[in-house]
Formats: sequence, C-alpha cells, structure tokens
Amino acid sequence: MILDPSQRGRLLPLPVVLISTVDRSGVRNIAPYGNVMPILRPLDLIAFASWFRRDTLENIRATEEFVINIPSIDLVDAVMICSKNYPKDVDEFEEAKLTVRESEKVKAPSIAECIGWMECVLEKEVVEEGKYAIIIGKVVYLEVDDQYLTADGAIDLEKARPLSMMLGKDGMQYTYPRQIGEERRYAEMSIR
Repeated sequence: MILDPSQRGRLLPLPVVLISTVDRSGVRNIAPYGNVMPILRPLDLIAFASWFRRDTLENIRATEEFVINIPSIDLVDAVMICSKNYPKDVDEFEEAKLTVRESEKVKAPSIAECIGWMECVLEKEVVEEGKYAIIIGKVVYLEVDDQYLTADGAIDLEKARPLSMMLGKDGMQYTYPRQIGEERRYAEMSIR
C-alpha cells in the first residue's frame, strides 16, 4: 500500500511523553507529545516539535523551563485527558487526577505517576513561521523511578511499559516497546 507522505506516523512508532510546565502566575499545564527525540551530540539535549497554539509552548517561552515525564501504558486515560484543549487557567494535574512531584532543578512540576523525569531548561527554539516550533531543551536533571530498574541499572521494559503509539486514519493505537531477548553492544557498530 502506498501512503501519502503526510501519513508517516502510520509507519513510524512514536514515543508518548507528558510535558509539564507552569506559567508565570503558577497555573500548571500538562500536554502529551509524540514528536520527541534526543539529540545525538551533546548527549544532554532533547528536542520536540510543537504546534504554535499550545499553552505548553507559551509557558516554555515565558519561563524557559519544562519537564518531560515518561508515562507507562497505565496512564493512557490521563494522557487523553491532558490532550484536550482546556482554557489557559485550567490545571491539567487536577483534571487528570495526577500527583504533583516537586522537581529538583526547575520550577515546573513533575508527574509522580511517571516512570522517569527529564527536567529541562530551554536551550534554543527553531521556528518555521506559521507552522511549528522545535524546542531544544538541555536536560539539567534526570531520574528514573527505581522500581523500573534491573539490578544492573537498565530499564526493565516489562515492568516500565513506556507508552508509545502508532497513528492511524481516524486515531491512534497505543502500545509499548517489548524486549525480544536479544541485546547488542555499541562496540558492534565500530569498524575495526
């Protein structure tokens, strides 16, 4: 089947994150994003693309801080609640019944129910006028809930079940990555 290039999300699995921010008056905001990627070098940068009409984007521009929260599949309902376009003065933590977790390095709150948290400060914004903005954040604090770690410090995917999605014609299908029992070392990619 040949797809229109605009339907790339039907082929490409996307991670789902909840980005939490706070505005200058203290109103908390959460929005789900699926277009998130780490930047290869330097290793402490992460980027996401945003549509212009998002409270999240306005809050990041105003405060230069945000938290990328990694939800498990258990938070699908909360993700859908946070995806709604609420008025600016609505607190999505309350709407989704999520617990505020004080962040260590930024004022934006974290979400206690998540697997892990990336506290970020705005490094750079790239704007394609009238279309989108790409936010590049510097991770200033990174933490994983210990219950989702193996004895050697790796993420236990079967316990954590980080949320991801595939886009479809009329909606999205949620899923999560699974271990297939095969592990490869970075050194295998080197030419000797």
